Amino acid sequence: MRLRGVRERLRADGPDSEFADGALVARLPVAAAPSFVDVYRESQLEMVRLAYLLTGSQETAQDLVQDAFVRLHHQFARVDDPRAYVRRSVVNASVSHHRRASLARRRQALLVAPAASDSPRGEMFDVIGALPARERAAIVLRYWHDLDDGAIASTLGCRPATVRSLLHRGISRLREVIEP
Repeated sequence: MRLRGVRERLRADGPDSEFADGALVARLPVAAAPSFVDVYRESQLEMVRLAYLLTGSQETAQDLVQDAFVRLHHQFARVDDPRAYVRRSVVNASVSHHRRASLARRRQALLVAPAASDSPRGEMFDVIGALPARERAAIVLRYWHDLDDGAIASTLGCRPATVRSLLHRGISRLREVIEP
């Protein structure tokens, strides 16, 4: 009997049943899939931190994460890895947020002369915020989220070699500004 048949039979008859062959089947650990509530509780704060590092705004980060979890809720039954789905949704939403903000800044610059900004944030945060979205996402995922090239590539939807290029270019730009 194939393993798939064994699993199906165990699900149908329960873990303590015997098969018609008379062979007692070893109990297979049945790992319960995490519920939506479990995924939310375990990863919500981590995703808010990720979104904050990508956007620079606590309010925006909370909104983006909430929207990502709403999208996950609609797709939860079809998603294999809910945490990866939410992480990718947060990164994509952050990229979209920066794209919209950049367009708004360009439109605003056409209307009014830019004023000097007295930002309470540190220099590093400002420099990272000035990076292109994919470079910023790669740097944040590597150095603040401690993900490897494969996980970053999966999140950004690119190859691991592209991740290494993004990291190299981003770090080079950071060095130009910080170490003139």
